[in-house]
Amino acid sequence: MKRQKSRLLPRADSKCCSDSAPAKSGANKLSQRAELTFKQNRQQGRHGWLRLTPAYSVRLVEQILDEFAPDADVVFDPFSGTGTTALCAAYRGKTGIATDINPFLVWLANAKARSYDEASIESFRHAAQLAVQSAADASGTLAERPPLSNIERWWGPAALTFLLRLKAAIDAHEAGDATLLKVAFCRTMMQLSNAAFNHQSMSFKSPASIAAVPGADAFAAQFLSDVDHVAVAAVDNPSGSTQYIHSNARGGLAEAHPGGNGAALAKWRNRVDLLITSPPYPNRMSYIRELRPYMYWLRFLSTGRQAGELDWEAIGGTWGVATSRLAEWVPANEFVPAGMTGILENIRGAHEKNGKLLANYVHKYFEDMFEHLGAMLPLLRPGATVHYIVGNSIFYGHMVSAEQFLAQQMAAVGLCDVRIVPIRKRNSKKGLVEFHVTAARQT
Repeated sequence: MKRQKSRLLPRADSKCCSDSAPAKSGANKLSQRAELTFKQNRQQGRHGWLRLTPAYSVRLVEQILDEFAPDADVVFDPFSGTGTTALCAAYRGKTGIATDINPFLVWLANAKARSYDEASIESFRHAAQLAVQSAADASGTLAERPPLSNIERWWGPAALTFLLRLKAAIDAHEAGDATLLKVAFCRTMMQLSNAAFNHQSMSFKSPASIAAVPGADAFAAQFLSDVDHVAVAAVDNPSGSTQYIHSNARGGLAEAHPGGNGAALAKWRNRVDLLITSPPYPNRMSYIRELRPYMYWLRFLSTGRQAGELDWEAIGGTWGVATSRLAEWVPANEFVPAGMTGILENIRGAHEKNGKLLANYVHKYFEDMFEHLGAMLPLLRPGATVHYIVGNSIFYGHMVSAEQFLAQQMAAVGLCDVRIVPIRKRNSKKGLVEFHVTAARQT
């Protein structure tokens, strides 16, 4: 398989570095480079259908595809998120395989990767017009109110009533294919919300910044605009194929692993040419928290307890019950990357109440990542390369060098030519950087 000259990393060689420190390439100055984040995806067709935090840049994925494996056939992403990697591969005529533990994200990725013919898109537009008419009927049916905590903070009364009527109309269309209707609904639902996106994580607008309540006609116009946005991108079908699998990233081929799906992954043993992914960062940002409105409205969640259980199974999850369980968690793996023990001790001693909890969180994160790396190894063909986009974190002033710990773990599971390159600053906070960590399976 050919390998083009790299613009992100030094050219790899075949030397195994399992017994040596990973090679690291630095940069004197880094910028935030918004084009390498989810912000760049907004105008990228289906990639821009929904604005979700667990998404990285189409441009970054395509650059890795160009530089490291232009002739790769099978591309794998074990932390699929919004499905960016596999969809990029499919648009290049390749086979994109991906897993994610979140059922809503698997649904969304499948919706983005499907092929839609002209008849189905026209049917979608017609059904949307009928749904808007039903939502405008003051005596129309209301959908069941999603059990989202403090829902009035999310939507004002008029917007919430419109959404409930619109959702009831979409649910009535279930005899047909409502996939695109639901995608458009999700866009409108967030557009009409009081959510603010002036930070990487989601927050709420201040009362003073919330505009006057528009009329029902404005709500309908927003939905029809979102329908048009979705329909335009749906015309562009990928030429390759995708398979999005609901599975825990730590399960691999094991059939008995909780939340795993070894049976679905078994056909890809020793067939993956290229692994490109961006796992959750060790920063306690709960993706379940960010995704709750979508998951409650589309009925992937019905209780807060379910959200907590799902976050506990995810790597880096700390929502609800996941946080309380961290207090009693004890490590099961003996491998600890060099330098991590001291960092854990510093975090543990930095705060009387929460120090132990956060130290356990960091330790569990890397133990889960080590289990993940071992589980993914059997899927890689000899010579395949892996590419992880990760960010470091700071806890109580102590830097957690995720890129260094991940690189050591890669070497420990038998991957070779481990390299680290800083890509960009993550925000204005000094020291927070995003890295490209790559390695290869021995030939």
